[in-house]
Amino acid sequence: MDERAAVPCRRIPDGALEPADPTPGMSRQMAEHSEGMWTGTVDTEPGAVTGWHHHGDHETTLYIVSGTFRLESGPGGAEVVEARPGDFVRVPAGAVHRESNPGRQPSRAVIVRCGSGAPTVNVDGPAVDRA
Repeated sequence: MDERAAVPCRRIPDGALEPADPTPGMSRQMAEHSEGMWTGTVDTEPGAVTGWHHHGDHETTLYIVSGTFRLESGPGGAEVVEARPGDFVRVPAGAVHRESNPGRQPSRAVIVRCGSGAPTVNVDGPAVDRA
């Protein structure tokens, strides 16, 4: 039998999350970071717009818990995705983007990242059209 079969499941309570990966305009909290996976939450205040960033080699999926979550990406930041509670948002590895909250209530998302290296890399601006 695989030795992993005996490893028990565990709970990480909300109060145990730690501040992580600062990007201006948002507050990330890390639940766990192990080889190959990062999990946590991100909170964005109403009217906030974050700095441009990417997640290196990490593939990222967000589940929107509350509020409005807006994401700009692509050349010049021209591609816009707006998500609400119950929606999932997919951010490919290396995709330069920024989030904002155009709503009146704080937004919260649960984050799962799979990959290696630095989970967040802040950059000066959006991707450039190379065409």
